[in-house]
Amino acid sequence: MVAMFYKTFCALQVMGEPEGTDWQELRPVEPTPAQCCGSGCSPCVYDIYQADLELWEKAKDRGDPQILRRAKDKENPSVLLSSEAFRDFKILSVEQETEDTNRYRFQLPPGASLGLNLGQHLVVRGRVNGLDIQRAYTPISSIDAKGYFDVLIKIYEHGLMSQYITCWREGDSVSWRGPFGGFPYKPKMFGELLMLCSGTGLAPMIPILTSVTDNEDDETFVTLVVCFRTFKHIYMKNFLQEQARFWNIRLFYVFSQEQSLENLPMSYKNSKIGRINSTFLEMVLGTCRRKPYTLICGSVSFTDDMIHMVNELGHNKDSIFTF
Repeated sequence: MVAMFYKTFCALQVMGEPEGTDWQELRPVEPTPAQCCGSGCSPCVYDIYQADLELWEKAKDRGDPQILRRAKDKENPSVLLSSEAFRDFKILSVEQETEDTNRYRFQLPPGASLGLNLGQHLVVRGRVNGLDIQRAYTPISSIDAKGYFDVLIKIYEHGLMSQYITCWREGDSVSWRGPFGGFPYKPKMFGELLMLCSGTGLAPMIPILTSVTDNEDDETFVTLVVCFRTFKHIYMKNFLQEQARFWNIRLFYVFSQEQSLENLPMSYKNSKIGRINSTFLEMVLGTCRRKPYTLICGSVSFTDDMIHMVNELGHNKDSIFTF
C-alpha cells in the first residue's frame, strides 16, 4: 500500500537507531471531508488512510521505519493509473465548450491508452487556500483513445475545485487516480439504451454512445435525452449531431431556459422547452423501438426525479443504472 498522506518521509532519509525515529512525524494524516469526492470510489481516501495507518502502526510496533520505505518503493511509476496513488498528467490543450465549461486534453505516452472500462471515472486532486480537495470526473474520450484522454469540466463561480481548475493552463501537470465505477456494457447486451442526462451528466454517456456507433456489429438502439439551459449551452454540438446521423441513434434536447424554438436549426425543432416531466418521458418511452434499459446521470435531484418517473411508467429498478 502506497502511503498517500504521510506528512513527510524525511526521517527515513537518515536511518539511525529506531529509537531516534520521529514516529508522529511519519504518522499518516487523516483526510478531511473535502478530500472525499463523494462518488463511492473503492478504495476511498478513507480506506487508503486506514491501510496507511495500519502499516504505520505495524512499523512503529516493530521499531522498523524501513517497512514504510519498502511500501513506498513498491510504487511503480510505469503504471499509468493507480486507484490508490495519484499520477501526474500534462495538459495538452484547453478548449472552451460553453461560457462555463471546458474540455481538457491530457497527455499519455505515444500509443498508450488509460485502459478504462465504459463509464469509469477518475479522481482529481487540487489544493485551494491550503485545503486538499478531490472531485470525480468521467473522461469523455473513447476508451481506446491512444496518447491522450479528454475530460469535460464545468466551472462553478463559487466552486472550491473550480478555483483550482480555472488556473489550469497548457503544459501544467494535474494529479489523477483511478479508475472507479463503470457500466458493464457489452455489444448487443440490450435492445435499446435510454440515456437521461443533464449538463455534464452527458460525460459518461459519450464513451458508451461512441462504443455503439464505432462497432458496426452492435445494432443496439440508443435514445439520448439531454438537458441544457439553452441552445448555446449544449456541449459537444458537432459530436452529438454526427452521432444523430447513425440509423440507430436518436437525440432529444430539453432546454430549461430557452424562450422559443423558432430560431433554432431545423434539427433541433423537436426539442422540448422546460424540464423532463412524466408526459414527455412517457412519449419518449412510447417511441422506443425496443424495451429500453435506462442510464441516468445528473445532479442528485435530477437522478431522483428520473428514477421516480421511470418507475412510475412501469420500469423497475433492475432496468435502471445511475452514475
